[in-house]
Amino acid sequence: MSADANATLVFIPFPLMSHLVSAVETAKLLADRDDRLSITVLLMKLPVDTMIGSYTNNPPHTRINFLHLQENKSVTPGMLGAKNRTLLLVESQKGLVRDAVAEMMESQKGRLAGFVLDMFCTPMIDVANELGAPAYIFFPSGSAYLGLMLHLQSLSNDRGKNLKEYEDSDVEISIPTYANPVPGKAWPADVFDKEIVIRDFARAFRDSRGIVVNTFLEFEPHAISSLSADARIPPVYPVGPLIQGGGEETGEDKQKREKIITWLDKQPHSSVKEIATALEKSGVRFLWSLRKPPPEETVEFPGEYENPEQVLPEGFLRNTTGIGKVIGWAPQMAVLSHPAVGGFVWHCGWNSVLESVWCGVPMAAWLLSADQQTNAFLLVKEFEMAVEIKIDYRSDRNVIVGAGTIESAIRQLMDPENKIRLKVKELHDKSRVALVEGGSSYNFLGRLLENIMDNTH
Repeated sequence: MSADANATLVFIPFPLMSHLVSAVETAKLLADRDDRLSITVLLMKLPVDTMIGSYTNNPPHTRINFLHLQENKSVTPGMLGAKNRTLLLVESQKGLVRDAVAEMMESQKGRLAGFVLDMFCTPMIDVANELGAPAYIFFPSGSAYLGLMLHLQSLSNDRGKNLKEYEDSDVEISIPTYANPVPGKAWPADVFDKEIVIRDFARAFRDSRGIVVNTFLEFEPHAISSLSADARIPPVYPVGPLIQGGGEETGEDKQKREKIITWLDKQPHSSVKEIATALEKSGVRFLWSLRKPPPEETVEFPGEYENPEQVLPEGFLRNTTGIGKVIGWAPQMAVLSHPAVGGFVWHCGWNSVLESVWCGVPMAAWLLSADQQTNAFLLVKEFEMAVEIKIDYRSDRNVIVGAGTIESAIRQLMDPENKIRLKVKELHDKSRVALVEGGSSYNFLGRLLENIMDNTH
């Protein structure tokens, strides 16, 4: 196409901050690299507040536009309780997306370069095909987990394996993107449920033009090489780490952040961490983000305690005055990047993994759900770069982890001689290099951009 021609790329993220931010960060990188490219981010409206409003108020780039889709009246709160709610929600938006993109392209001069679809938005491949545009998948987790999903999908759909046989099993199978065999009990719980279509999402990945992954080559070299060597998998573009910048803060959040950072400023370097219990006995300095869980059987987000003492041991706040601080919401990147922070206890979510690596903060794993089982296995067993608190891979909220176990993990995490610190420091340096000119992610982004712009000829 000519140098002054315009191409439009449509991003459709799933409207949760954990998926939205890294997708938009990718869009920013693409827009910065080629001034012929404009990007429209379509935002689906769900029947629950997904807390993305502050982030989507102001587009982060002059050639990125946020387009809010109209509310689909057929989407009801009852849908959110369905087993396949994600698929149902995305399917219900296909008509709105098709009409919005068709109308947008009719009013613009230029060509539709393609769609970049969240891993949960694969039904939109049908819309891309209808409009004659290629579809790329944006995968906000790591490449080892991507390989796990694709391998299990192949075992189930192509070889007729009943994955239910592996549930809670110590039986290990070889997954190409892992150097070590992975036990069935470390797989995501959803793969064992016949009514949940996580394998269908993975099968649709194979119909895409390419898969963009939030990771970087130096972090997952084995997994990325494995994916790239498999002819049945579309080209994989590791362009990360894509870190959450935070978006526009509310005045209240800004005040909270300033108070937290002021407190951290008074702490010795490498002395603070975040955890849920056993802190008093360990004696380490800590920042504890204590959130109020949403009511069971709801899709609400965690809230704030009006008085944290109602759920804390009697005298805890008094006994830890000066060395600890209990907060609600936490500005995670601002905290992790503060020099006082020497360790991070986390639930094994991928965004937090990348943020810890980016900030050079060692981790202790205490998993909850979703892709967290496999992330915990990867970080603790495969890479040996996180301390284990509880990674028995199944999220049973009724199991109480003993204070002694937690205390031991905290002491190990905060040990200045722990080899994990050296590994994280090395990856911290490599994560910064990956994104700059000549770095691995910079180069993969260039290949992705070439592929996208080829679609406009």
